[in-house]
Amino acid sequence: MIYGIGTDICDVRRIRRSVERHGDRFADRILGPQELQAWRARSVRWPDRGLRYLATRFSAKEAFSKAIGTGMVTPMAWSLCEILNLPGGKPAIVLHAGLKTWFEERRLRAHVTVTDETDYAVTFVVVETTD
Repeated sequence: MIYGIGTDICDVRRIRRSVERHGDRFADRILGPQELQAWRARSVRWPDRGLRYLATRFSAKEAFSKAIGTGMVTPMAWSLCEILNLPGGKPAIVLHAGLKTWFEERRLRAHVTVTDETDYAVTFVVVETTD
C-alpha cells in the first residue's frame, strides 16, 4: 500500500549560486559521505555534471521528505538520507542512524527516480508499506 508520494523540481542555476556563495560547505551540508565522494569526483572531471548531481540529490531528498510526510525536520536530515546508484545505475535511497530506524519501524520501502537537464533536476519518490 502507498504510504506517501513526493516530487520535487530543482533549478540547477540556484544550486550553482549556492555553491559559488558557500563553496564546499553547501555540499557538505546536503550530501552524505558516499554522495560527497561521487560529487567531488564528478566535479573535478565535469563541473556541470557535478552541479547536476548535487541538484538531483537535493531534489531527491526534498521529494523523499514529502513522501514520508515529515518535511525537513526530525527524523529527516540531509546527511542521513543518501541517494546512491546501484551497480546498473538505478538510484536507491540509503538511510542512516535515526532516520533508518524510524523508517524500518514503520516497515516502509522507497522507490526513487531522478532526471536532470541543463537547468533542472526532477525527482519522484514513492514510499510504500511492506506489510
